[in-house]
Amino acid sequence: MKLIAKSLAALAVLGMAHAAVADPVKVGMITTLSGGGASLGIDARDGFMLAIKNSGNTDVEVVIEDDQQKPDIAVQLADKMIQSDKVDVLTGIIWSNLAMAVVPSATAQGKFYLSVNAAPSQLAGPGCNPNYFSISYQNDNLHEAAGAYAKSAGYKNMFILAPNYPAGKDSLSGFKRFYDGDLAGEVYTQLGQTDYAAEIAQIRASGADGVFFFLPGGMGIAFMKQYAQSGVDIPLIGPAFSFDQNILQAVGDAALGVKNTANWSKDIDNAANKAFVESYQAEYGRLPSVYASYGYDTANLLLSAMAKASVSDADAFRSALEAADFDSVRGKFSFTSNHHPVQDIYVREVVKEGDILTNKIVDTAMTDRDNAYVGDCKM
Repeated sequence: MKLIAKSLAALAVLGMAHAAVADPVKVGMITTLSGGGASLGIDARDGFMLAIKNSGNTDVEVVIEDDQQKPDIAVQLADKMIQSDKVDVLTGIIWSNLAMAVVPSATAQGKFYLSVNAAPSQLAGPGCNPNYFSISYQNDNLHEAAGAYAKSAGYKNMFILAPNYPAGKDSLSGFKRFYDGDLAGEVYTQLGQTDYAAEIAQIRASGADGVFFFLPGGMGIAFMKQYAQSGVDIPLIGPAFSFDQNILQAVGDAALGVKNTANWSKDIDNAANKAFVESYQAEYGRLPSVYASYGYDTANLLLSAMAKASVSDADAFRSALEAADFDSVRGKFSFTSNHHPVQDIYVREVVKEGDILTNKIVDTAMTDRDNAYVGDCKM
C-alpha cells in the first residue's frame, strides 16, 4: 500500500509539473476575413491554425472573429473576448489603425498581444508595452529595405506612394530613412482606394526613374492592374505586401520581374520553412504568403512559451516569449528590447514557376535589422 501511495504521489507531482507548463491558453484572434483585405487575414489565420494542428497541442483554444477591417468592430470584439470569453492572449490584427485601437487597451488590462502583422511605430517607441510582441516586423522594416535597395540599385529620383493610415506613414518614413536620392513625388492615397488614375497620371508626368508603392490587399491588385494598362513603363519597387501570392495571382504576368523586399520567402533554406511550405500547400492547396508565415511563427512562439511557463504567471510567460525558443521559418530570429524582431530582409523578384507566379530571393537588403525606435521604448 505504501508503494502504491508513493507511486500515486509521484504521479501527482509529475502531473502538477506538467500542468505548470501546459496550462490551457485561450487565444482571441481578431482578423480581417471579409472585404478587400480578407485574403491577408485568411492567410494569417490559416498559418496560425496550421502550426497549432501540426504541434498536436490540445491545450490551445482559439476564438476567431472577423473585424471587417473596421476599428470600432475590432474594439467591440476585443472587449467581448477579454470580458466575456476570458482570453489570455490576443492576436490576428492585420491593419495598423485597428492595432492602435485595440492593443493599448488590451495590454493595459494585462493581456498579452502577439502581432501577426501590424506593428506601428507608436507601439515600438513611446507606446511600447511589456505584454506586446510583434512577431512579424516593425512597420518600417520592409520599406527601409526597399529604400536601401533603391539606393544600391542606382535610382536617383523616386516617386513614392502609400495609403494615408499609420502603416502607410511608417512605410514612406522607412523608405526615406535609407534612400538618399531625390523624390519626384510623395503621395498618400485613401485607405481602401481602388481608382488610381490620378496617381498614375502624376507618376507619368513626374520624371521619376522608379516608383515605390505600398498598397496591400485589394488596393495593390487595383493599382497593379491599372498601372499595367496605363502603358507607363517606369520600374516598380515595393514591399512584399504589394506582391504577395494573392496579389500576384490576381495581377498576372504584369508583375513579372518586379523587385520587392521581404523578411520571408518560400525559398529560405531551412528545415522549418520547408516543412511549413509543404504542409501549408497540403492543407490548403495554395502557396503560403508572408501573412501565413507570420501567423505560423506566431503560433509556434506561443507554443514555445507554453512549454516553459503558465500564462497565469505573467512574468514567467513574458520571459518565455522573450526567449523566442522556436524554429522560425525565417531561420535566425530573436527579439530586441522593444519586443520586435531582429532579422534579415531580402530582395525578391517575381518569377513564374510553371503556371504559378511567385517570388524568389535574389539578394539580401539588410542583415540583423532591428528597428529605429528601440531607444524610444522605456520599459
